[in-house]
Amino acid sequence: MRVIAGSARSLPLKTLDTLDTRPTQDRIKETLFNILQADLPGCRFLDLFAGSGAIGIEALSRGARQAWFVEKNPKAAAVIRDNLAFTKLDANARVLETDVISGLSALKSQSEPFDILFMDPPYRTGLERQVLEYLSDQIQNGSCRYVDAYTIIIIEASLDTRFDYLDSLGFRITREKRYKTNQHIFVRLKEKK
Repeated sequence: MRVIAGSARSLPLKTLDTLDTRPTQDRIKETLFNILQADLPGCRFLDLFAGSGAIGIEALSRGARQAWFVEKNPKAAAVIRDNLAFTKLDANARVLETDVISGLSALKSQSEPFDILFMDPPYRTGLERQVLEYLSDQIQNGSCRYVDAYTIIIIEASLDTRFDYLDSLGFRITREKRYKTNQHIFVRLKEKK
């Protein structure tokens, strides 16, 4: 696995030699970042279930101003830190070594919203729904300032993952990109009437 473009272009990234993480394939990562290229310069990027950190590192390499990584596996979090140091992108990054809900709770103090929130949870576990339910609850009670109507939420999931509950949580799908074995769902908050 490598950084595809930007300041750290072609640099190899470490991965965890375990079935606990599933790195996004380079060609799928390239397609994703081609879609996002206009949104990346100067953005704040949040990488949930970060694994090796490859997605957030790609965002930093392509001009993101800041990236936060949330990963509960201590070995994977160490790999993220190593990859950030190797690519010399660590000055604009922060790694939270915790589960995603605790990580999101820790981000409540953030007054500036993230421009892009990417999540790649283990497939078929329902974790993406738990995250979206948590965000919806926090937004409704006014304690979530790190996601707003402009935040692009991207979920990587298996092809059979359903998202028919999004409307009831206050989200809408803005784009879907399907690949052979998985999909990227692009979501934003529904506009208030």
